Amino acid sequence: MRQLLFLLGCCAVLVQAQAQSDIKVMVNGGNPSIVISRHIYGHFAEHLGRCIYDGFWVSDTSSVPRKDRIRLDIVEALKKIRVPNLRWPGGCFADEYHWRDGIGPRNQRPQTVNTHWGMVTEDNSFGTHEFLELCDLIGAEPYLAGNVGSGTPQEMANWIEYLNFNGVSTLADLRRKNGHPEPYNVSLWGVGNENWGCGGNMTAEVYSHLYKQYATYCKSYPGSSLKKIVSGANSDDYNWTEVCMKNIPLNQMWGFSLHYYTIPTGNWGNKGSATRFDEKEYFTTLRNALRMEEIVSRNESIMNRYDPQKRVALVVDEWGVWTNVEPGTGAPFLYQQNSLRDALVAATTLNIFNNHSERVRVANLAQSINVLQSLILTEGNKMLLTPTYHVFDLYKVHQDAKLLPVSFRSPDYSSGDQKIPAVNMSASKDSTGAVHLSLVNLDPAKDITIRTSLYDISWKTVTGQVLTSAKFTDINTFDKPDAVRPADFRGARREGNELVVTVPKLSVVVLEVK
Repeated sequence: MRQLLFLLGCCAVLVQAQAQSDIKVMVNGGNPSIVISRHIYGHFAEHLGRCIYDGFWVSDTSSVPRKDRIRLDIVEALKKIRVPNLRWPGGCFADEYHWRDGIGPRNQRPQTVNTHWGMVTEDNSFGTHEFLELCDLIGAEPYLAGNVGSGTPQEMANWIEYLNFNGVSTLADLRRKNGHPEPYNVSLWGVGNENWGCGGNMTAEVYSHLYKQYATYCKSYPGSSLKKIVSGANSDDYNWTEVCMKNIPLNQMWGFSLHYYTIPTGNWGNKGSATRFDEKEYFTTLRNALRMEEIVSRNESIMNRYDPQKRVALVVDEWGVWTNVEPGTGAPFLYQQNSLRDALVAATTLNIFNNHSERVRVANLAQSINVLQSLILTEGNKMLLTPTYHVFDLYKVHQDAKLLPVSFRSPDYSSGDQKIPAVNMSASKDSTGAVHLSLVNLDPAKDITIRTSLYDISWKTVTGQVLTSAKFTDINTFDKPDAVRPADFRGARREGNELVVTVPKLSVVVLEVK
């Protein structure tokens, strides 16, 4: 009966919305059951450009505060936003990485070539133990990507035994010799990466059969139940999803990955600038970002046919805005700036993931530092937090909260003869009973007023924060690191039983109602 009343209320909301300019929203607080996994808010650190070296891992002569060579101001920034998991060592790099190169005395580790990203020499000073120390400092769960492209099932099986076995074996004893007596109990394991492309240029049929071979030898040792993740589809390659879901038994996979990047121009050959773009390109970027809704939904529908109980997680372990590199930086190192536009894309994408959290249970923004849509940029001892970082800070309230269904009809934001929804949102209730609403207004010209009915929610107060700026091209720089940052939000009020919010143009607003 409660659900019926909510649906009838939603119909009334949509009818009213057509008759007035304000958006009418219905949020259902009755008996929520779906949890927004904190792992949706994960991140990605590949051996690429200055993400690891000169990012997380600095010179042993650096004067920046550090533990060993791990940069501690970065650690503290990531702890603040409660980073739940960190994916490593790739990316494309994962399928040419041999884990034994990164263990033991650093002065005895081999020098290898990063053939994917600039042909630079890897000294392997940052390896397995260093990465797991970084995760421990952040409080993040490690998510390791195994080498399927150039590796073997035995190599991946040995890595798992080295990290997770607590008994007597040559590999477990080697871990102890290398300074870690207790097992690490790493649970999240990707079986390859982009095996349709840089991970081997395989067909879905070839990869799915190879996956089953690898998965057979990836063993769960006492204290570490493996969560094995299939190397999934490239964007809208639904055939890859179909074939893998058909060929791989459900009991051999915990998750199925998906990669989708927002290309501002839609053209991989000239992706567009991170800082110099007009409203037409701004609109195109948002339109391309909103494709995530369709891509997730269609992959979800395929998975539902083979897994109606939703036992297998959809793992969107690479996503974000990918532009041309900044002028004067190395093309293979993928260094780009980060604008208010990127923050709006991040907030919109996270709303999509939240609203699909019954199936989407892990996601990883690409990438953490100095690469693609970064949270953090560094220059020597300087560090800045990007607008995207602030979105993750605002949205951390959704981690492990219960999803609240939201119903509304957004006004359009138009460009020429094309249009997209101007507003998107998600809502959740945390363990204390507080309700959080995250609202995004993509329109660059119009503030939008929202009138929200909070069904089956008792509340007295509303507070909030807003992330916005005058222009969608606005960025934080090392000279002005706080140009785009959150501020207290005063545009929400109670009118009768409704929550009335005026969401500024070009803004992300997160409200707490209790």
